[in-house]
Amino acid sequence: MEVNFTPEQEAQLSQIANHNGTAPEQLVKDAVNRMLENQARFIAGVQNGIAAADRGDLIEHDEVKNRINRLFQS
Repeated sequence: MEVNFTPEQEAQLSQIANHNGTAPEQLVKDAVNRMLENQARFIAGVQNGIAAADRGDLIEHDEVKNRINRLFQS
């Protein structure tokens, strides 16, 4: 697979890669790998949520809000 970047994008990638001490190509590969891993985790989370809902394992809306509020307070 070949990906084309604008000259401006290539310059930005080179600058970031140099700052990180890596090659621009490796920087892009690492970024794509992180994106793919994040996507896989997201899909797995959605599938887990659907399976929980199918089992009737649900949480009331107010409890969800309380849990979110506790997360932001800690």
